[in-house]
Amino acid sequence: MALSHDPLWPRAGEWPAPGDDDAQWDAVLLGAPASKTSLSPTGADATPAAVRDALRRYSPTLLGPPPVDLAEVLRIADAGDVADPDGPEGEERLRARTSSLAARAGLVIALGGDNSITYATAQGADAAGLITLDAHFDLRDGVSNGSPVRRLVADGLDPKRIVQIGIADFANSAAYARRAADLGIRVITLDDVRRRGIADVVAEAREVAGGGAAPAGDDRGIHLDIDIDVCDRAVAPGCPASVPGGLQAWELRGLVRALAADARVRSADIVEVDATADAPDGRTVRLAALCVLELLAGVHDRTETSA
Repeated sequence: MALSHDPLWPRAGEWPAPGDDDAQWDAVLLGAPASKTSLSPTGADATPAAVRDALRRYSPTLLGPPPVDLAEVLRIADAGDVADPDGPEGEERLRARTSSLAARAGLVIALGGDNSITYATAQGADAAGLITLDAHFDLRDGVSNGSPVRRLVADGLDPKRIVQIGIADFANSAAYARRAADLGIRVITLDDVRRRGIADVVAEAREVAGGGAAPAGDDRGIHLDIDIDVCDRAVAPGCPASVPGGLQAWELRGLVRALAADARVRSADIVEVDATADAPDGRTVRLAALCVLELLAGVHDRTETSA
């Protein structure tokens, strides 16, 4: 459907490519259309393009007051897609591209694709801490969209700097719950989020993933994994593993913005949306697009805090 044009109502998206120079960016988008190792059949490889299209439905404006056009106050770029990011060679392409962009951007935002991209994206950004917004532990054996957290730990990520927010009853096994506990991963369940509130949960996540008193000279950042299936199936029907009773859209958006406001969050991914299986109104893809904007709002909050 063609969107109306109003010169006084700019639309989000259609940001320039970062180019090959040394220009610095506040945030850069990178498509990572992975789908081939998903435990559930998925068309998640179609999602980066769908999210970019959905961004056009929104304004990049924070109401304030005063109102702020994020496209005017932030330097935002779109680096296009990594070709075929599945498998070892594809993961290496994603890892290398993320690394090159992270050297020039305050935040790299990877648009999935399934949750397998968390592995290479976090490594490409040289993350020392990990925060997941996810109903699932992602600690499975093997290589799939259910294994990125285990793979990161196996490759050296300190599990005591991992925080998993939104872990849900009836969406995990006892074996993987015990694995998380044995590793020392900080788990904040869905019920905990609602009991404690967003501000309290975010404060703990920042402290744990940030390493508390990290070793001197260790300035590596935090990776934020936004798995949309942490949400209620009513608002995220396009996620194969979303369940009734998950986070509401406003809760996810609040968590994303608050976490992204921490300058140590230098990379993020938005994953597990199958654009080909979404509701007719495109609500899941639209929520993913809003998460992009909430990440940008968080980056803006960093500049306001440091001003």
